[in-house]
Amino acid sequence: MASSISSWFSRIRSASRIYFTSSGFARRGLARSRAPLDPAESRVAAVGAAAAYPSRGELSYLLPLAAAFSSVAIAFQSLREPSLCDAAELDTRETGGEREGSMAYLVKGSHNETPQELIDELKAICGENITLDYDERFFHGKPQNSFHKAINIPDVVVYPKSEHEVSEIVKSCDKHKVPIVPYGGATSIEGHTLSPHGGVCIDMSSMKRVKALHVEDMDVVVEPGIGWIELNEYLEPYGLFFPLDPGPGATIGGMCATRCSGSLAVRYGTMRDNVINLKVVLANGEVVKTASRARKSAAGYDLTRLMIGSEGTLGIITEVTLRLQKLPQSTVVAMCNFPSVKDAADVAIATMLSGIQVSRVELLDEVQVRAVNIANGKNLPELPTLMFEFIGTEAYSREQTEIVQKIVAEHRGSGFVFAEDPEAKKELWKIRKEALWACFAMEPQHEALITDVCVPLSRLAEVISRSKKELDASSLTCTVIAHAGDGNFHTVVLFDPSNDEQRQEAERLNHFMVHTALSMEGTCTGEHGVGTGKMKYLEKELGMEALRTMKRIKQALDPNNIMNPGKLIPPHVCL
Repeated sequence: MASSISSWFSRIRSASRIYFTSSGFARRGLARSRAPLDPAESRVAAVGAAAAYPSRGELSYLLPLAAAFSSVAIAFQSLREPSLCDAAELDTRETGGEREGSMAYLVKGSHNETPQELIDELKAICGENITLDYDERFFHGKPQNSFHKAINIPDVVVYPKSEHEVSEIVKSCDKHKVPIVPYGGATSIEGHTLSPHGGVCIDMSSMKRVKALHVEDMDVVVEPGIGWIELNEYLEPYGLFFPLDPGPGATIGGMCATRCSGSLAVRYGTMRDNVINLKVVLANGEVVKTASRARKSAAGYDLTRLMIGSEGTLGIITEVTLRLQKLPQSTVVAMCNFPSVKDAADVAIATMLSGIQVSRVELLDEVQVRAVNIANGKNLPELPTLMFEFIGTEAYSREQTEIVQKIVAEHRGSGFVFAEDPEAKKELWKIRKEALWACFAMEPQHEALITDVCVPLSRLAEVISRSKKELDASSLTCTVIAHAGDGNFHTVVLFDPSNDEQRQEAERLNHFMVHTALSMEGTCTGEHGVGTGKMKYLEKELGMEALRTMKRIKQALDPNNIMNPGKLIPPHVCL
């Protein structure tokens, strides 16, 4: 019936000589619409509908009906073309695909058994580096620190040791149309590594070599499985470091895939600013190098930036060339307290406007400081706190510290202390780096919804103040942690996973934060990425035209939709 209605009204709208069925046929056709119509019968009905034509009186009677039903015809036509949407996810009520306002956290999806032929091919490629063990598959399919869960887990996990093996694995999966989920350090928290459709999980942890270090060029070529902490340990003897510092355990490949940043982004930029080129295995198994090793280039499309932040939906990263920085001569770490988070945020903004090139500006609210005290047996003042790091020569670092101390005093700040001793500095930054684990000391049996948003710097104080008011009014324990120098702040919301009301309250608070940020020309995620958790906000942030463009890119590079399906692009986006 959908096809006949669509054909019927499109002819009325567009034909210069309009042909149509009689009003009697129309009434009979509408009456039959209550029963499902076979597709072949639909096509016959459409031809029949076009064959007859009405009188002028009948046509004027039917035109209003045409206008009324035209939108219905368009909707039916979209459902007739599932290849232009994620067919398995069109009905978000059935699949758990979240639309705006949804409280769903369980990501569902269609699941077909992985064929034995594919498993045999994977065994031939990977040898012993493959597992069908349930515990291993469960571990890879259920990230521990993510609010989001999936109803399915991967059918098989493979551990490639080379780019060639990754290419062969992807070719086999594409041939059998079996989904692929890349897996790095598993530190992401928006459901990036979930396997809602089962399929093959490609664990990149065995690919962690440093392939080349160019000290004079200040760049390094690495495989994706190496962690940023391990990389910096390797680089330290050469007087170099890689400046991005997300959570402990994050790997370079995952950091590229999610376009992460960290506390040093205010000085050195995000992942997109620190990657020179990539090698990527596309959905058909082809290996693409995205750029040369030159520090800048105007040659062709910027494929490097296309892949950074694509979350495994366009390809699997197998090699990364990174920009490096010289280890600073001197660093000073400072800390101070404020009566409110707004005062603290105002100082962060004033510091950035002063022109001081701080390397870190981190904000912790009083609840987070309390968590640190409980977890580490400290006795810090339980007030909103700012932490700074200044780098450069010894004299320059000292000068910056003194200027910021004056700014703090002008904004009701107190307790300004600073450290230059290496151990003392490490102890201060430990407060920030272990913030998440400190939160669990307050509620050991609870889980955490961890979310982040980012706004233009001038709106930071306002967005934190409004969010903080809502968080403090909640029955749940909530902490605020911010990369205050670039407008990015995080919230940790602790809830009892067995209590549905608490789970929904945690999600409500997440909605509030995101909508508040979007109303200030901000983003639903500053550095955590989209995954499954933030898809529902992308239409409001980017608009449907941008999402359709993303969908076209995805279709062009991954026509079988095997690359991390169900992530990043909302399932309701159709072409």
